[in-house]
Amino acid sequence: MAAKQALNILKLKKMKQGGEPIAMVTAYDYPSARLAEEAGVDMLLVGDSLGNVVLGYDSTIPVTLDDMVYHSRTVARGAERTFIVADMPFMTYHGSLDETLRGVRRLMQEGHVHAVKMEGGAEIADTVAAVVRAGVPVLGHIGLTPQSVNQLGGYRIQGKDAKDARRLLEDAKALQEAGAFGIVLELVTEEVAAEITKLLDIPTIGIGAGRGCSGQVLVFHDLVKYTDNYREKRFVKTFADVGTQIKDGITGYVKEVKGGLFPAEQHVFGAEEGAVDGLYGSRDKSEKADPAGEPQTADKTGRKAGVTK
Repeated sequence: MAAKQALNILKLKKMKQGGEPIAMVTAYDYPSARLAEEAGVDMLLVGDSLGNVVLGYDSTIPVTLDDMVYHSRTVARGAERTFIVADMPFMTYHGSLDETLRGVRRLMQEGHVHAVKMEGGAEIADTVAAVVRAGVPVLGHIGLTPQSVNQLGGYRIQGKDAKDARRLLEDAKALQEAGAFGIVLELVTEEVAAEITKLLDIPTIGIGAGRGCSGQVLVFHDLVKYTDNYREKRFVKTFADVGTQIKDGITGYVKEVKGGLFPAEQHVFGAEEGAVDGLYGSRDKSEKADPAGEPQTADKTGRKAGVTK
């Protein structure tokens, strides 16, 4: 089988034009990236959602640029033939352009990703344009933007009325004009997401945005239920339940260790005869035990000490 060729932004645009759906999933480490690539995903997203599913935070806001660089680098090692996008974390692209470009440079040079993702619409269009001019592909992200969840008042569906729909379309067009190669639409009503997709030249990637987007993205841990306390989400379909399998496996291991069943004969290695002689204060070869179990030492004549003939 020929080696898989990584997508690029031109191929992604052609996929939209040709009506070929784009499959994207998040990845945060080497094994998840390897598995996703072998499964045939088109794109990987090193999302700042790692704050929730890997680092144990209750939002994406505490995730740092160092976190993103570290996890991006491990994903890049695991998926060498897949197009990888990394999130710019909270407040790393809202200050000076120099600061923004330093963060982008770190993700590209140290994280080895192919593109970056930024949350926001028209308000960040100038920043997106500057990063694109610097030669870096940018994936936009509008709708529910987790980094702005406090301002949005929680995880609320976007595009429910005409005014909000117009705002989303204006944001999408601003990002396209700024040079974004695609846009993630998160928790957007299906009708609005489909209309935005129809009006744009660039692809849209939906998460909770219905069936009319150019592609879909899901969080790895949601897709395979990799957690011990999974909370069902309407827009997610779980395709496996590895969390339960992992927990059951570890439970079985603990039980067998406690019960003395593991390791068993087939799990141990044997030494050659005599390999343990002299280890840890073992008896010298010249010592022999009497029937009572007490060692006795032979004298120069070969007779046991204390024994007469």
